[in-house]
Order: sequence, then structure tokens, then C-alpha cells
Amino acid sequence: MVGIFGRQLFFGIAGSGVSAGFLWGIFEEKQQANTLLKNNPDLFVKWDFNWDRRDPHSLVKPPKNGDPLEQNRYNDQLVKATPKASRHLILIRHGQYVMASEDYERKLTELGKEQADIVGKRIKNLGFPFTRIIQSSMLRALETSELIQKHVQGVRVETCDFIREGAPIPPEPPVGHWRPEAQFYQDGARIEAAFRKYFHRASPDQEKDSYDVLVCHANVIRYFVCRALQLPPEAWLRFSLHNCSISWIVIQPSGRVVAYTVGDIGHMPTDKMSTS
Repeated sequence: MVGIFGRQLFFGIAGSGVSAGFLWGIFEEKQQANTLLKNNPDLFVKWDFNWDRRDPHSLVKPPKNGDPLEQNRYNDQLVKATPKASRHLILIRHGQYVMASEDYERKLTELGKEQADIVGKRIKNLGFPFTRIIQSSMLRALETSELIQKHVQGVRVETCDFIREGAPIPPEPPVGHWRPEAQFYQDGARIEAAFRKYFHRASPDQEKDSYDVLVCHANVIRYFVCRALQLPPEAWLRFSLHNCSISWIVIQPSGRVVAYTVGDIGHMPTDKMSTS
């Protein structure tokens, strides 16, 4: 409840030209939100700093006792186990491709090739010292990666089966079309393994920021984004990604994760955009 003074304050502000009813409505909504959160503490989700199991405190053996020498040993090892650099993961969805039943038939369309060339130019213009390009082993991703590599030469290239397209986890809310549980069971384990392989903070001996480019697929990227930001992974189907869009995730030394972009398509002319 708010006393007379509170109401007088609102109406006093309203005298300056702001609607009292508008201000009062905002205040009441805020009060209701505070009550909701107070009665439902589970709505607060705290960041798990040891999400990648590489937090220095989980890597260093705790001190045996309170002896100053033992504390000094522990503190020294903590410093040595603490990362100094950030890891940049630049996720690129493949270009538009021919819809077919077999992977060897799913080649890039002419538009898809144009899209891959355009995103390759964008990656080059970023001017980063790229560490490696990791490409899915599916044909449309391989062809996209090959066109990107023409603009970013001399970068180590790796092919990975783990980041092939798949069904990572049953989405929430459910979709209209049915899929067998076995598909989520198999694909989900593989895609989660890929997340654990590539998404983690830098090792303590890494002196400078690293920049990895992953050329893969929409479902994989969306799942990665949800997991990296500690959002419900079931939410992966709630947003869409254009072909050759860029999603840029940064893993800081502290274990914090920042999404610089998700599905950025600003480099793509409007007549070259597609989502299929």
C-alpha cells in the first residue's frame, strides 16, 4: 500500500505534464512484479560461473588448513589457473541449398553461393586474427565454408561431425510436426557434446583473444546460443536464423558469456536474404 505522500508525489509529477494515471499504473505494475518475484524465488536464475567446469576454484585443490603457507599455495595456484583471454565464437549458418532427401544432393543454390561469398567478405572485413574455421561435414556447410575461405586465407580448417544438423532437444512449446524420440535422443547427445567441446573459457596459458569461426546449421546454432546464455535449451525454436547470418558469442575469462550478435544479417542485401 502507498500512503498519501506517495499519491501526492505522483500527482505533483503529473503537474509537469506527465499523466498521473500513467505514472500510477507503472508504479502498481512494478509493485505487482516485486510481489510476484518475492513469492516465486525460482524466477530468479543466478549465473552459474562454473558452467564449463573450468572455474579456477574447481580446478585447484582447496587448502588443507588455515596455515598462511597453505593459503599462499592455494592463492598462487588460483592465479595460475585463471584465464587471461577471451574466446570469440563466430557462428555462421550455411547458405541456401537445394532441398533433397540425401545430403550429397543438398548443394548450395546460386543464391546460396552468393550469400556465402557475401558473408565471407564480411568476415574478412572484421579483420580479426582468426584461429581456425570449424566446418560441419554436411555438404551445404562445406560448400559455404569453402567460399568463406577464399576471403580468409591461411586459417586452419577443421571438419567436425558433431556440428551436423539435427534435433537437439524437444522444443517448448511443441511444434506441430511429430518426430521420434530416438532422433532427439541421438542428435541431442551429439550436439550437446559439440557444445562442451567448443564452448568453454580460454586455458590459462592463452595470452591473446582467440577467434573461431563455426560454419554449421540453424538448429545447432540456436541450441548453442541458448546453452551459452544459460537460457532454457528448449527455447531453441523460438527464434529464426537467416542463411549466412552471423551469431557472435564471447566467453570472457571470468566465465561470463556475452552475445555480441544473434542472427546478424546486416551484411546481406535485402534481395539476397532467405531462411530456407
